[in-house]
Amino acid sequence: MAMRTIDLAIAIGGAAGQGIATPGNILARILVRRGLHVNVYDAYQSIIRGGHIFLTLRTSDQPVLSHGDKLDVLIALNQDTMDRHLTLMGAGSAVLYNADRIRPGEPAAGVQLCPFSVKGLAPSVKGDLVQNTLALGAVLRLMGVEFAALEAILTEQFRRKGEAVVAENVSVARAGYSYADEHFRPFPVPLPTLSKPLAFVDGNTALAMGGAAAGVRFYCAYPMSPSSGVLHWMASHGRQLGIMVRQVEDELGVINMAIGAAQAGARAMCATSGGGFALMTEALGAAAMMEVPVVCIDVQRAGPATGLPTKTEQGDLWQVLGAGQGDYPRLVVAPSSIEECFHIVPELFNLVDRFQCPGIIMTDLLLSEGRFSIDPAELDFNVPINRGEIVGWEATDGVGTNGHALVGEYKRYEITPSGISPRAFPGTEGYVHVVATDEHDEDGVLISDEFTNPHKRQAMHEKRMRKMEGVLEHLAPPTLFGPEDAEVTLIGWGSTRGVIREAMEQLAAEGITANNLQVTWLVPLHAEAISSIVARAKRTIIVENNYSGQFARYLRSETSIVADGHIRKYDGEPFMPHHIVAGVKAILAGAAKPYVPVHEVMV
Repeated sequence: MAMRTIDLAIAIGGAAGQGIATPGNILARILVRRGLHVNVYDAYQSIIRGGHIFLTLRTSDQPVLSHGDKLDVLIALNQDTMDRHLTLMGAGSAVLYNADRIRPGEPAAGVQLCPFSVKGLAPSVKGDLVQNTLALGAVLRLMGVEFAALEAILTEQFRRKGEAVVAENVSVARAGYSYADEHFRPFPVPLPTLSKPLAFVDGNTALAMGGAAAGVRFYCAYPMSPSSGVLHWMASHGRQLGIMVRQVEDELGVINMAIGAAQAGARAMCATSGGGFALMTEALGAAAMMEVPVVCIDVQRAGPATGLPTKTEQGDLWQVLGAGQGDYPRLVVAPSSIEECFHIVPELFNLVDRFQCPGIIMTDLLLSEGRFSIDPAELDFNVPINRGEIVGWEATDGVGTNGHALVGEYKRYEITPSGISPRAFPGTEGYVHVVATDEHDEDGVLISDEFTNPHKRQAMHEKRMRKMEGVLEHLAPPTLFGPEDAEVTLIGWGSTRGVIREAMEQLAAEGITANNLQVTWLVPLHAEAISSIVARAKRTIIVENNYSGQFARYLRSETSIVADGHIRKYDGEPFMPHHIVAGVKAILAGAAKPYVPVHEVMV
């Protein structure tokens, strides 16, 4: 990666209801319009008012891989935030706060305290809610950003509320900007304007847009944090895009409704979190038995049960691997970046259509609710669509696109060498068939009661499972990132990619070379490719956000690979780079047990 000339982290802390997300979004939009990269992580509680909320926005002229280890600016909207975080601020940083209500305490040497008075700068405004707007103006002045950029965003943000509201917010922000210009010391390097503006997208939005690009025509969900963002985007854009969107009464209804739409011929998708996914598992097995392609997104949060609804974890892997009783074909993928969240959805739909089975996307709160800069060119909606073996699809002259005659005997579950049988949508003339969750023969006739035939059961079961033999060749195998002869190979899956790769940079600065093997496709697993890479590794360490090492156990079961060390985190907050650096150093020093880092900042 190229050397960063700009690397600033801005934190806004306060209580729920004090207006923390809005200034964070405004800052991010200003920065990406300048072509700067951003990474935003919001540590919030599952209560409407109160609690401690802490949003971290990091920006750089190079891609930002994680929300980092340090803070350059702290905007404290209440005393609690000041008390928690002032001691973490280092030399060269700045702390902005409303001096009418907040007392700073004793900062470390070199920390610039930036007090302002809401009463003095906005005397006509009742209450303290404008302190975030004052601070927003002030912090932009510290960073050398012209006020016009903030004025334009505020005008867009509040236009629908009328000119008076726009004028008031612009006036308050200007007061904070001017006050900072007169009283605070700016950062030594102003933020540059780069050549190409970037987009600003959260993971849930990227997944939803990926569904639109894939040709999804039916989306349903029951709101459940942290997956609800997919539903919000679909509800806002579904009518325009020709997508039927339904909010359903519970997750049982969600998955069955999605399967019904998929059986009718629509590309159908749904999303939930771990508790909701638990309710969907029987129906996912039914989809596999009926050979209906459907895609379900599981946005993981900390469990079990209700757990921590607004905190992140990678704790659902074994639930997904065992979703539904019995053996059945399924595809499981865990995107590791915002770009993959978008691109993986069309790719998965093409595969589940082709192999006629359920597909599951595993993300987590960090990736799905995290907000990231992205090159708009990455969001290309012109993706190839492959609906698989569908008879009668765009038929001409009595022959379907796959060459099957449109009349005569039709065996929906015909036993084939590939395990893939010709699929006909309901209503295709001459292709009446039975679709049921019981075991059946090639015609769809049930064999699960008095007509049970062991040979038919065995043949049909093998047919379904045989489909998985052909999937792997269509999946890109994981590759090694970093120097081939590194001292340490860090193995991860899903959202840990960015923080692992930033930790690699820090390790290199300390003389420890590391590389990264990040696994995206979990089922089926590229066991041979992974084993080949690991066989050349000097020392392997698995990094994951759960207590029991779920991926480590899965990797061992599929490949017999036993890692030399483990770094695990399960406090609800994501890894920071120094957690991984400390873990690696402890393991290299001979730590007998897995090193479990402790979160120091988001407490």
